[in-house]
Amino acid sequence: MDAALAAVVRESGAFGALLYVLPAGDDALWLVTVAGLPQEFALPWRRVALTDPIPVADAVRERHLVWVGGQEEMARRYPRPALVLPYDFALAAAPVTSRSGVLGGLVLMWAGDRTAPLGRGEREAVESGCRRLGDALQESLDRGDPPRPGGRPRTLSARSGRSAPPDEAAAATAFVDRLPGGSCALDMHGRVTFLTPAAAELLGAALDDLLGALPWEALPWMDVPEVEDRYRAALVSRRPQEFTVLRPPGTWLAFALYPDASGISVRITGAEPAEHTPASPAAAGPSRATMLYHLMQLAATLTEAAGVQDVVDQTADRLLPALGAQGLVLMTAEDGRLRILGHRGYRDELIDRFDNVRLNADIPAVKVQTTGVAGFYSTFAELRQEFPAVTHEDGMAAWAVLPLIASGRPRGSLLLSYSRSHPFPPGERAVLISIAGLVGQALDRARLYDAKHSLAHRLQSALLPRTLPAVPGMRVAARYLPAARGLGIGGDFYDLIRLDGRTVGATIGDVQGHNVDAAALMGQVRTAVHAHATVGSSPDRVLAGTNRLLNDLEPGLFTSCLYVHLDLAARRGCVATAGHPPPLLRRPDGRAELLRVPPGLLLGIEPDSRYPTADVSLPPGCVLVLYTDGLVEAPGVDIDDATAALAGLLERADPTDLDAMADLLIRHAPNPGDDIALLLISVDG
Repeated sequence: MDAALAAVVRESGAFGALLYVLPAGDDALWLVTVAGLPQEFALPWRRVALTDPIPVADAVRERHLVWVGGQEEMARRYPRPALVLPYDFALAAAPVTSRSGVLGGLVLMWAGDRTAPLGRGEREAVESGCRRLGDALQESLDRGDPPRPGGRPRTLSARSGRSAPPDEAAAATAFVDRLPGGSCALDMHGRVTFLTPAAAELLGAALDDLLGALPWEALPWMDVPEVEDRYRAALVSRRPQEFTVLRPPGTWLAFALYPDASGISVRITGAEPAEHTPASPAAAGPSRATMLYHLMQLAATLTEAAGVQDVVDQTADRLLPALGAQGLVLMTAEDGRLRILGHRGYRDELIDRFDNVRLNADIPAVKVQTTGVAGFYSTFAELRQEFPAVTHEDGMAAWAVLPLIASGRPRGSLLLSYSRSHPFPPGERAVLISIAGLVGQALDRARLYDAKHSLAHRLQSALLPRTLPAVPGMRVAARYLPAARGLGIGGDFYDLIRLDGRTVGATIGDVQGHNVDAAALMGQVRTAVHAHATVGSSPDRVLAGTNRLLNDLEPGLFTSCLYVHLDLAARRGCVATAGHPPPLLRRPDGRAELLRVPPGLLLGIEPDSRYPTADVSLPPGCVLVLYTDGLVEAPGVDIDDATAALAGLLERADPTDLDAMADLLIRHAPNPGDDIALLLISVDG
């Protein structure tokens, strides 16, 4: 297997590789071998779920080669790994197969100066290498000794530089010592393997203290984000890197890093202080460490964003301080018009002028949404050069217009603006494009979430009565509160049915569940109760007829229901219940009591169930309270205690204001995680 992996790296011209295995029955790839890179670089991807937005997962899941041609393409297509490795490199991912199917995946990496896609010979080398790796994996499976997932990956040593005879090695050492400045070498893990005396003098440390050590651990003043970041950039991009560091108290040193397959050669020279004067506070952006902290927080919070406004708020709260930007606008396109979803740092009047305008290619945000290509403008002159019709209205000095891409398609655009001229180097551009990708994915989920909730609200509104009938001699109030989870669709319902001038039917019920099926069945139950009631059926017959219908439908859901026939002239009521909580009655003297109604079986269980009734007197000034179990049931709460507490609230409420009474009862519900329906009926004197 090692030989096959080394061969495909060599024949394809790649500098590094990651080999994954897919255990039988597993839904994740496991990293088993790393070549040409330190293991630490691959730690975030030791386990890759097949559904993860990662190139190797796509390659294995879709069974084809995936090519990513550079930093910006990685940022656009795969924003999560691009944020972790914001360096310039090319990548190919391919499935590793054998006669028994897909056994794993292979990732190959090329230097950042590569611009062309894989040629025919390179592609053939990758494909044949994957076949050889598949054969090797199959042999290990047949032997009963497959690679063990979950452990520390093996490291395949890279080829070292050529070996020199002793005389030549001595001459090379003397040659390096004579060069101005200092020289040292780092291995693939960043440890110092060679150091000239001049380098040790410049670094201010002894040779013995530095050999075998990590520079940023042996020299505290090198423990700054830029040093390790440039080292990582050199290893991943295989391109030279430069940076400067202040050695206290006042010595500036310039470092140049030259990587290859065996490690990194480093040149160290003194630098003039004038060349490295820190930028003014106003012009300086946040440090890379600060930026990464904010971006990690943004990535975490966006996964929990519930709706579009959540995405807007989280993006603005995290991005502006992380990037040192002063303005943000989140946009999309709807029905041929530009729709602004949210903004920060801009006047409402200016935003209102652009919201809902027709899509026009002269608007930068519209072009980005159409092409999916980001735009970076360090000055207004650069922006004006590409968009001659644009006017300078926002008072900003630099802009980044980024595509919000989800599922491979632009879903909108993100405008970031800066109050001062702002350069956008390639590394920062890639980070910004990656961020926009994360925001685009979160926005796509959030818009779906909002659409589902809007549908839920419309569905619930359609299934519940829009208004309750006005009946002389009676006042009513009703409330419906959906569960605090899921789609907001529930199975609770209520209804008031005017039968004639002095008789009324009132019903309340609860279908098992909190989903579309429960809501649909609730609509059928309410319709059935209404139909049986309007033909003059008694309460027991209303429930019996509804129960037969539910048994015929076989919905697989049970329903509780209570029906009351109210005779306002006689001031009497007749109640029947199918497994539903009994009503409360607040008498004119203020006392509240639970009405004892003989229980009947839930609807939808037995087709021939009978539902006994109970008569109740309704004196003038009384209030009849019908409710669902969400008003009294909660985990760990005794239902008798909760019902007694509800009765106590009812006694303290003002019977002349039913709306205030309904709000009071709803507000003290013990379980906000369940639906609640409430119907109050007052019989006037």
